[in-house]
Amino acid sequence: MSAASIRIAGKSADLGKRLGRGGEGDVYAISGLPDQAVKVYKENLRGSRETKVRAMVEGRLSEKSSLVAFPVAVVTDDSGAFAGFTMRLVSGFRPIHELYSPKSRKIQFPKADYRFLIRTAQNVARAVATVHQAGCVIGDFNHSGVLVATDATAALIDADSFQFNLNGRSFPCVVGTEDFTPPELHGINLSQVERTRAHDNFGLAVAIFQLLAMGKHPYSGRYSGEDLSLGQAIAQHRFAYSVARRSATRTTPPPGSIQLTDFPQSIALAFEAAFGLDPSNRPDPGIWVKLLNELETSLRRCSKFSSHYFPHVASSCVWCRITEQSGVEMFPVDFTAGKVSGDISDDLSFDLSKIAAAIRAAPLPRPDDILPTRIGDLGAQLPIIQKAQNKRKRQRFLGGAIALTAFFAFLALPEGVAVWGMLGLFGLSLLMTAKIDTAPLLKVYIDADNRVREASLTHLQRVGFTEIFHLRNELESCIAKYQQLEAGLTHALERLKTTREARQRHAFLDRFLLSRVRISGIGPAKMAALASFGIESAADINYQAVMTVPGFGEALTRKLLQWRRDHEAKFRYNPAYDPADQRDEDTLRATASTERAALQAKLRSGLAALQNAPSRLAANKNLPALPLMQALTDRARAERDCAALGIKTPPHGSINPPIPRPAAPTQPFHTQYQKPVPQPQRQQIKPQAALPHQQVRSSAGQGAASPVSCPVCRSPMVKRMAKKGRNAGKHFWGCSCYPRCKGTRN
Repeated sequence: MSAASIRIAGKSADLGKRLGRGGEGDVYAISGLPDQAVKVYKENLRGSRETKVRAMVEGRLSEKSSLVAFPVAVVTDDSGAFAGFTMRLVSGFRPIHELYSPKSRKIQFPKADYRFLIRTAQNVARAVATVHQAGCVIGDFNHSGVLVATDATAALIDADSFQFNLNGRSFPCVVGTEDFTPPELHGINLSQVERTRAHDNFGLAVAIFQLLAMGKHPYSGRYSGEDLSLGQAIAQHRFAYSVARRSATRTTPPPGSIQLTDFPQSIALAFEAAFGLDPSNRPDPGIWVKLLNELETSLRRCSKFSSHYFPHVASSCVWCRITEQSGVEMFPVDFTAGKVSGDISDDLSFDLSKIAAAIRAAPLPRPDDILPTRIGDLGAQLPIIQKAQNKRKRQRFLGGAIALTAFFAFLALPEGVAVWGMLGLFGLSLLMTAKIDTAPLLKVYIDADNRVREASLTHLQRVGFTEIFHLRNELESCIAKYQQLEAGLTHALERLKTTREARQRHAFLDRFLLSRVRISGIGPAKMAALASFGIESAADINYQAVMTVPGFGEALTRKLLQWRRDHEAKFRYNPAYDPADQRDEDTLRATASTERAALQAKLRSGLAALQNAPSRLAANKNLPALPLMQALTDRARAERDCAALGIKTPPHGSINPPIPRPAAPTQPFHTQYQKPVPQPQRQQIKPQAALPHQQVRSSAGQGAASPVSCPVCRSPMVKRMAKKGRNAGKHFWGCSCYPRCKGTRN
């Protein structure tokens, strides 16, 4: 085949080595033309492809974009019969799924960080824009047709399937890929549909989402009803990550996923529109370029791992969180800047015992030291109070006078005892009834006192009173973690020795990627679903993991397990110490060193903040607090009015802000930082706008809520699943402010 001759635009040429093969034909290099390749169709397809390819060449589409491998010239065989076409040779590029898939990214793009992925997404959008500017519609947008280079530039191939018009004649795109086909086209004969840019905008949004979400498909999640295939989920508009339509989609993202709330609102709204109900609202390539550029320029860098860049709106590093949840490191960890040492206690300038003693001795502020006090005159007493006082005095005087008159009259004229007795009783009744209804006045006082308490708590929260107690608890947690570092490192190093075979087996199986094989019954959509649930290689396959993926039952699970067993049978354990063991040990020591430095910095800065807190908070005592001052004035007035009428008021309500409890003990180093060691799988299967054409190259890889309230801080809580311990697999309520607050409820 490599020696076969062809004719390009009537001139003889020789095929070089085969560069790739697909369902329609093979792609070859061309001898003497290093910048071009030729696609040779299978013989049974040549007749149906000829007219369209000749029209594309006649339309000179290849001159309209350097980012798309449009047909350049018609290729015939020696007899002059149509055979295929030449196109720009796209060399040094890899399919886009090898970039957004975390495991293949480590192999094909080992230096790529999140900036690289965002830059690639921009360039893919630019490439799609050039297709539209050329008057074409991609139609069958899919990850096999998008290639990425090591500098983040992108190119589109399979251009002969694009839809376009020439001289009033339409040449449709008659194929589609299930996981990139928009909802409105599912269940429709694609050969009879005119594709639109809105359809391309859907496929583009899927690719961008997968780049930003580490290979997760936007429609692959856990549906609350019966299992849905990926195609069914798309057709039913069940965007798994939607916040705006969460109740309608009834679908949640897979474990260990990025959330829409981790992105800036502009990106989140763009995804909601792209995967919403109205195709006309889908962002076009120009909008995506603008939004992605804004995202790239606003990224934050993780304080713990220099290779982690994450959206600035996230409360903490997204990739640290996902790595902790999934056990898979999303980006290469660079420890070269940190100090690696076998002794984690060799920093003589840091004395943990002294730091801990100073933290525990630091005085904590009291509410009375921070809350403002009422100043100024209460004003004149209300006329109604003075009137009530005068009325009571007159009534008491009259009653007393009548009672005394009756008494002295009785002494003077005892025979009129009945009259004097009745008169005396009348006077005494006036004395006894000379009271004021206390209930309304007490209610005014109690209402004011409650408002004082609520306003006081609000003021304490505003000036940072409760944050000091949060800080104190965090520092106690840091002390405990620091104390565990040395023993934890020793334990982790020992564990490396006892788990060598399991780690070697996992590393061996991890080289066999599902994206590179074809397994009967598992097409691109099911492969996308597996990747969304973190199953990318033979090492990830086990019965429980596969059965949790929507659309996978016993039969497909059995095939995957057999595929894993076939590769596992080839594994041979090497008991000799090798470079991989040294790398693992260095990684552990570097992790411990990095964690130690971070804890030291946090303890030092935390102690300074704790010691300065009382004076800093006291300085806030005079901050404007109009609701509190008004409530204090109202209470003082009510208290004065009650006292004037002899009404006893209850004591002021106590100000007890919600002080957080101490944080739960942290995990020791060896359980917190060492990745879980995969164990051999022994389970048995159970029965049944115009855009610039020039792409921007990346330098990133070049060295570069719930009604339940938290019992600790009163913030809303979210439902989580326990991953470790005796309650593993069970759901619980966790504080939405985690890790700053570690409050939980069953």
